[in-house]
Amino acid sequence: MWIRKKEVSELSGGIRSAIDGEGFDPRDNREGAWSILKNDIYTLIHLEQERKHAAIEEKEHLAQYLSDISHQLKTPVTSLLLMTELMEKAPEDKQKAFLLCMKKEVRHMEWLVTALLKMAKLDASVTSFYKEETGVRGLLDEALKSIEIMLDVRNQTVILKQDQSLFCDKKWTTEALINLLKNASECSKEDSEIVVDCGENPIYCWISVTDTGEGLRKEQVAGLFRRYENSRKENGYGIGLPLALSIMRAQNGEIEVLPGGKGTGATFVMKFYK
Repeated sequence: MWIRKKEVSELSGGIRSAIDGEGFDPRDNREGAWSILKNDIYTLIHLEQERKHAAIEEKEHLAQYLSDISHQLKTPVTSLLLMTELMEKAPEDKQKAFLLCMKKEVRHMEWLVTALLKMAKLDASVTSFYKEETGVRGLLDEALKSIEIMLDVRNQTVILKQDQSLFCDKKWTTEALINLLKNASECSKEDSEIVVDCGENPIYCWISVTDTGEGLRKEQVAGLFRRYENSRKENGYGIGLPLALSIMRAQNGEIEVLPGGKGTGATFVMKFYK
């Protein structure tokens, strides 16, 4: 098979253009080794372009996360600096109060950074999930260890109506459940009960968390899982619920919200599809 010098030059020039980021499609509908070679070159060019786009998107995600962390840390850092300055001239009893507030802000910052890093790992799909059979009682017991102080302060209790076995990643599912319980505690009244229930149907197993708040309006439900939007609560940064949803979706699951209202609190249902 004879290949003209002009065709080789055109192919070579097109490859150089593709290296420089320009579009180039050498494919044709002919038969023969030369056409096969041009089709393979196109495939290589296309793969390289996809890799470049992926690298650019990864850099953009990283820049966004750095921006998010910076933005979210700005408020607690400003509060810490202000309290540090006020402590210098404050009487001893006031200094103790400032120290307690500062410890609270530091704990918030620690939780915030940890949550953002977890979300980054989930978004980058670099987290491995190991599903195994576990009971809801065991998941709840682990989750309560992280929020027992919050519950004690508000004199709230968590009750489990029934136990249920399901397949999930224990560690990450516990993390999602912690965030739902935190949300339920913040929305519930003091001296109240947060109800956890579970069950299954032919399509999925489920865990529900019901608070004793006033319920949610339909327009509120739409923004619950948008990052930083639902941060109106005292301890909220607007990332707990989005993190829980990311964890569930990474396990082929979902979170459904039943808004309640008229004396009934909202219910968040974690669905684990079979």
